[in-house]
Amino acid sequence: MNKNLKLLKIYEALRDEVDKLEFSAPVEKIYNPLAYAWDGAEKYFSLFQSFNGQGKIIFLGMNPGPWGMAQTGVPFGEVEAVKNFLGIKDLKILTPQNQASSYKIEGLECKRSEVSGKRLWSLFKDRFGTAQNFFQEHLVLNYCPLLFLTTGKNNNGLRNLTPDKLKKSEQEKLFAACDKSLAEICEALDTKFLVGVGNFSYNRASEALKNSNITITKILHPSPASPQSNKNWSAVAAQQLIDSKVWSD
Repeated sequence: MNKNLKLLKIYEALRDEVDKLEFSAPVEKIYNPLAYAWDGAEKYFSLFQSFNGQGKIIFLGMNPGPWGMAQTGVPFGEVEAVKNFLGIKDLKILTPQNQASSYKIEGLECKRSEVSGKRLWSLFKDRFGTAQNFFQEHLVLNYCPLLFLTTGKNNNGLRNLTPDKLKKSEQEKLFAACDKSLAEICEALDTKFLVGVGNFSYNRASEALKNSNITITKILHPSPASPQSNKNWSAVAAQQLIDSKVWSD
């Protein structure tokens, strides 16, 4: 079985397992892009396979952003990056059940830009030039495939809820599924380095891969919610990768 099929099988299993989980307040709505945006995931992994990607270095995010992976099915999948850097021009995106009016899924027609995704893929474009060059050794994934929305002051009463804010008992079941999936992917790809994009992903990877020989490190999360990330994030992240010997100088 080729790497692409292995990855898809692992993600199919994760998709179906997390779909069975139940979440209570403060969770109001749940989006599973691996279900309604599966076409995006398939095309993303097919692209990785077509470039003979090795997956020796994995960049791991937390979970889908509402204007990134939630729209496209691609990790950190900011629309312009998906179209212009990855070259994915056509996606069949379905409508998630109980869609929130303030978080409509529009696929590649979405006009909002996810800053985190834009910054991350721009970093890779600046260093490697093309997606083909990037995928020779690298792959971007998200730890958790679910987007959670909760009551808040923004977007007509809803806002993004990160997985670390879930109830402890619900976290345990979700994290068990995500840990298993991550370990299986790293084994299938014979991954050497895992880069947590932010502290959450670093901490979860450290737990999920504690019995492996993978070198786990991290970079500053590119979210604009972090004041540090708004000060030349790409240069800071690149230097962190050089310092940790993931990238050469």
